Amino acid sequence: MSAVELRDRWFDDYTSGEVIDVPGDRLVTAERIVEFASEFDPQPFHTDPDAAAESIYGGLIASGWHTGSIMMSLIASVLGPASLGSPGCDSLRWTAPVRPGDRLSLRITVLDVRPSASKPDRGVVRFANELSNADGRVVMTLESAMLLRRRPG
Repeated sequence: MSAVELRDRWFDDYTSGEVIDVPGDRLVTAERIVEFASEFDPQPFHTDPDAAAESIYGGLIASGWHTGSIMMSLIASVLGPASLGSPGCDSLRWTAPVRPGDRLSLRITVLDVRPSASKPDRGVVRFANELSNADGRVVMTLESAMLLRRRPG
């Protein structure tokens, strides 16, 4: 399935158990790690390569919130006009450090598809999201819910 097809999907097009390998990936650079962390998570293992080298991580690593932002960017890349946002997320885990040079990709598994009982023009789709590096190591998992419009007509 192409990104265009994914972006054209509505609530009615998702099926429980479906697995979506999101097209594309995101390259993580040392510059972006430091830039993001300097503003949002200013801990030495995110902002100072020398201090990071002496830390338990042995080098610079991305903030988990930076990693989550990359995941959200990939999720948003396949959500089109049907998206109405998210009522929330569960089970967030950072399972491995993200380092400069990592290329991150996303696999989404549809957990549940539930039409709204009170608003027939929409429904909630629950996703299990797995963000992995190029070696296939999962670096972050997140269960999320998306509020999506039903197909018009």
